[in-house]
Amino acid sequence: MSKSLNTAFPARKLLRRLGLLSALLVLPTAVLAYADLLPESLDMLGLDLSESPDLPHVARQIAIGAPLKIVAFGSSSTQGIGASSPANAYPARLQIDLRKKLHGIDVAVINRGIGGEHVDDMLARLDRDVIAAEPQLVIWQTGSNDPLRGVSVEHFREATVSAIRRIREAGIDVVLMEPQWCPKLEATPGASRFRDAVRSIGDDLDVPVIRRADLMHGWVREGKLTTKQLFAADGLHMADRGYALLAEAAAQSILQDAGPVRSFEPVAE
Repeated sequence: MSKSLNTAFPARKLLRRLGLLSALLVLPTAVLAYADLLPESLDMLGLDLSESPDLPHVARQIAIGAPLKIVAFGSSSTQGIGASSPANAYPARLQIDLRKKLHGIDVAVINRGIGGEHVDDMLARLDRDVIAAEPQLVIWQTGSNDPLRGVSVEHFREATVSAIRRIREAGIDVVLMEPQWCPKLEATPGASRFRDAVRSIGDDLDVPVIRRADLMHGWVREGKLTTKQLFAADGLHMADRGYALLAEAAAQSILQDAGPVRSFEPVAE
């Protein structure tokens, strides 16, 4: 899990813990149909409140067995360029993976990826495509096109931090996904600075980061697939098998950062 280097980290943890507790005490009417059956202790819901989860809104949905809505926000890697069909893009595969892992919970992953966009393009549609959808979580894949389009890393960082704060103020959890490893980005001067910026933002704001570049290197090193199988014909985007592995890693990351929770199922008397 991502840990902040800021000295205010313990205070933020406490505030998030209290926010999670408040949210659990003010549940939608439909979920409270069995309110009299809820345990007196929140520990019995499967929530370990001694350690506040990095994704408190996701944790709440899982704990009460409520629908979980996720917006996959980003550029071509989110849209699914390189996949054989939209069904093989990582957001579609992630929805399948999470539904399997979270038995009985309705998971919806909305694909809001548009190829070629840099940080300012995405910020221009943040309200419409992310906040207006009212998800519990946004997975923001970013930093791939910015070095290709001449965006300064300083502007990228400032704009990204500002957007994360807006998303959180709207009551939405955030996970960042860093740029992919690929020959074209490796050959672009300064591209690695954007990957490092995403990781640094994650540390500073206590936002989980899916380290896609490391994952991709690991898949090849471990023999899960070859470099040729990993990339589409353009050498920039992933192919189906890479997207499937990315979805699997994203699902694992989300559940880990939601903390040790389990679905709550009311038991009839």
